[in-house]
Amino acid sequence: MKKSAIALAMFFGLTAASQASSIKGDAEAGKAKSATCAACHSVDGNSVIPANPKIAGQSAEYLYKQLKDFKSAASGGEGRANAIMAGMVAPLSDQDMKDLAVYFASQETSAGSTPEDMITKAQQLYRAGDASRGLTACTACHLPDGSGMPLAGFPKLSGQNQAYVEAQLKAFRDGQRTNDLNGMMQDIAAKLTDEDIKLLSNYVSGLH
Repeated sequence: MKKSAIALAMFFGLTAASQASSIKGDAEAGKAKSATCAACHSVDGNSVIPANPKIAGQSAEYLYKQLKDFKSAASGGEGRANAIMAGMVAPLSDQDMKDLAVYFASQETSAGSTPEDMITKAQQLYRAGDASRGLTACTACHLPDGSGMPLAGFPKLSGQNQAYVEAQLKAFRDGQRTNDLNGMMQDIAAKLTDEDIKLLSNYVSGLH
């Protein structure tokens, strides 16, 4: 019992510590710079366009990394290629990206939903994976509530737009997106079927 209590204390301690942002940005400055982001992501970062991500409430660490990766790819380096984002990040300084990341991280993610008929199968896949296929549970990196682990580089998934998650899982699976940590998502997505991706993308949308 004592060992279990210590283990739980360490887990929750590490989880709490992971929520403290390491990005030194100014949320107010980021808000002032965010006007051009609103067309795709809405003023508060809760995009109403299904194909675009909600960036409200996402960790500042993850947002900052994505902005840097977009900028790197746009200049011919490794990163995350996206024609629209390439143009958006072009004029941003490193501090601009930090400010924007901190601002959107400070916003609250709006809730999504999961179709009732998908919950049971999707929850099993998200929480337990599939040992027969060597498929790791999503909770290992993104936690049971989908809040992620910022300092470890794992993003928040809860409430995210279903169509966006589906597209990104397919992009990882097909090798079109390669900016994941140590290729972890590419390895996992390679084992996912289209049905798996549909289930998981709908499940995390309603996870909150």
